[in-house]
Amino acid sequence: MLTNYKTGVYFDEMMHSDGGPKQHYQWFYQLVQQFSERELMNKHETAQMNFLRKGITFTVYNHTGGTERTMPFDFVPIIIPREDWEKIERGMVQRMKALNHFLEDVYNDQRIVEAGIVPKELIENNPYYYKEQAGGLSIPLNNHIFLAGVDLIRDENGDYRVLEDNLRNPSGMSYVFQNRYVMRQVYPELFFQHAIETLEHQISELHQAVISHVPENALQDKEPKAVLLTPGTYNSAYYDHVFLAQQMGIDLVEGRDLTVKDDVVYMKTIRGLQRVDIIYRRIDDDFLDPEAFRPDSALGVPGLLRAYRKGNVSILNGIGNGVADDKAMYVYVPEMIRFYLDEEPIIPNVETYFLSDPERLSYVLDHIDELVIKNVGASGGYDMLIGPQSSEEEQEEFRRKIIEHPNQYIAQPTIKLSRAPAYQGGRFYPCHVDLRVFVMNGRKTNVLPGGLSRVALKEGSLVVNSSQGGGGKDTWIMTEGGGVHA
Repeated sequence: MLTNYKTGVYFDEMMHSDGGPKQHYQWFYQLVQQFSERELMNKHETAQMNFLRKGITFTVYNHTGGTERTMPFDFVPIIIPREDWEKIERGMVQRMKALNHFLEDVYNDQRIVEAGIVPKELIENNPYYYKEQAGGLSIPLNNHIFLAGVDLIRDENGDYRVLEDNLRNPSGMSYVFQNRYVMRQVYPELFFQHAIETLEHQISELHQAVISHVPENALQDKEPKAVLLTPGTYNSAYYDHVFLAQQMGIDLVEGRDLTVKDDVVYMKTIRGLQRVDIIYRRIDDDFLDPEAFRPDSALGVPGLLRAYRKGNVSILNGIGNGVADDKAMYVYVPEMIRFYLDEEPIIPNVETYFLSDPERLSYVLDHIDELVIKNVGASGGYDMLIGPQSSEEEQEEFRRKIIEHPNQYIAQPTIKLSRAPAYQGGRFYPCHVDLRVFVMNGRKTNVLPGGLSRVALKEGSLVVNSSQGGGGKDTWIMTEGGGVHA
């Protein structure tokens, strides 16, 4: 069934351009050839039903409201050889270390600004820079980034590059575990003889990372109490919140379940108030505390910031992290690595143009049909133009927006995103993929083996976001030696 599969001009994760499988996919390729078309169709449908039955959903918002959907799942895994993965791990640890130094620096001494590396106005004009709320704080482990979701792509040469750093509220970790669960249920044959890096202890690693952020003034004689703060059932990532809280064994709470008395946070329970030490929040900064941020927020907890600033509670991820994962600041991350760590970046960025530079602006306006344009503050594939796939009307609209607000946009070359086979509608065809790698920081840094491979299931599409029609694949890191470890 893969005999008519064409790799084209793109780097393919599984197949050589001559039509044969790559060495680390050889066994998978041979196994798939043994399935009949009917067996493949049945397995595909069973996998989708598994997601539906388990209620694994996300919400897509549009002008008419929200629609709940299951995450489309594709059974062809992304297999990453051990030596490639070790390089990714080293690159992620390096990048998080530098970004954490940067956050500690911009909220305190601003050495990187004094050194002339990052322009002061880029920090001070950033809508996610909360100097007043987060400046001058002593936080547990000096760690602003408890969980990051770093998006990687591979270019036409197969080299990994960082596409963006998600340091605020990265979502999708639950899908990594559910993709693995469904693969084991539906395709047990794939796990019999092959050593695939386990996910078994990763939730416990996540829990350890949460618990390690004990605030300065926590009571010494008791276990720290952690909760996961969700905006509620209408949030697009609510499934993610429920799954992670349940698996870690911590309470899932909404703002109304918490209260602040004498600058200490408590959870309301049927047995009275219970002190809370650590809040893993999945609410944006703006909505956390109506006294310190948006006064109209009904999602947050009045007085939470006072408790945070006094060292009575920890908030994960840190307040004001958005200043470091903004698409304009992304351009400076390689310089941050050099400045704070005195190292060369292990995994480079995608080449990026600032449009505040008149020369660059002029080039971009003339070549808009060849480039990808992104709003520096947007995420999820919104307010983005993919030049080669856009109409003249869309290009004109973006020209107008760029001319009005050049500082609000960046441009990148249209990278020939790597592809991998996907099985949908009874056939295999090539789809573009990327990889969201989850990095957990506590007393030590741990990179979740594999992460979430996202796939643009719409044929020819470059947009992998689930909100824009993308799906997920299981990601396998092959272990050394034999045995089954999945």
